[in-house]
Amino acid sequence: QVQLVESGGGLVQAGGSLRLSCAASRSIFSINNMGWYRQAPGKQRELVAAITSGSSTNYADSVKGRFTISRDNAKNTVYLQMNSLKREDTAVYYCYVVLGSGVVWGQGTQVTVSS
Repeated sequence: QVQLVESGGGLVQAGGSLRLSCAASRSIFSINNMGWYRQAPGKQRELVAAITSGSSTNYADSVKGRFTISRDNAKNTVYLQMNSLKREDTAVYYCYVVLGSGVVWGQGTQVTVSS
């Protein structure tokens, strides 16, 4: 199993930037599917960005060109760089990894974008 700990959330003004980090308790080298979801109040959880073991990436249309997902296998960490933030990006952001036994989630980190 693996534990995930997110950090980097906070309050930022519209147009600003934040970088989220997700630290795993063990090696992520062989994990082929990991990334970030978010959930805004009253809305369903949605995929924000995903990255494979070969560093192929996938983004929600709403964040393309503004967010960048990356991974550092040496640090067992996946990142989400968020630029040009908008009020509608306000949500709890959850890191996840897909293992053979199922999906493991982090505890979430709050991102609030003010106007």
